[in-house]
Amino acid sequence: MDSQKYNMSFTAGALLQSESVTIAKLYLELGSWNEVKDKAIANNVLQSRAVSTLKRISYEIISRLSTLTSEELILLVNSSHKDQAYLIWMAVCRHHKFIADFATEVLRERFITFKPDLQYSDFDVFFNRKCDWHSELDGLSISTKKKLRQVLFKMLREADFLDGKNNIQATILSPRLLDAIERNGGRDIMYFTVSENAV
Repeated sequence: MDSQKYNMSFTAGALLQSESVTIAKLYLELGSWNEVKDKAIANNVLQSRAVSTLKRISYEIISRLSTLTSEELILLVNSSHKDQAYLIWMAVCRHHKFIADFATEVLRERFITFKPDLQYSDFDVFFNRKCDWHSELDGLSISTKKKLRQVLFKMLREADFLDGKNNIQATILSPRLLDAIERNGGRDIMYFTVSENAV
């Protein structure tokens, strides 16, 4: 049995790209995630209408971005739109083991075995298989499972892994991002739709 429990809190938002860049800039200015959280909420830097939503989204973004190194955060705020999306996806995978496992075991596996698309049924098969090893999934309602699936597919589209018809797109990583992945050991390459020898 897998000892690491899945954290299924990612329904707070999908990729949250512009919000994540805003929070990353704030961290590079303040140097403390606690200060970032306090300032983000006090000044409503994400311009949320409800305080509860602001807190939930800020917490989710900070939890994701805190998995990145300072160098990766600097790269995030100074990158192209596409590289920003890839870096945020990498942070999402580091924070949410369920998504990391889906990315490596389903998305990337389908890509490297030339299966051209990704469907909701692929998520359902993966989810049901993981239930055997993760009792925390058993208690989720059907509506929560659908929401998780919907948000994950939205993330995949926002990061350009899927087109509008759920066809899988190849990842085009910039040399700077590839270098950052290599410097961190190279294992994060598994979250992307790239060939076996990309790193």
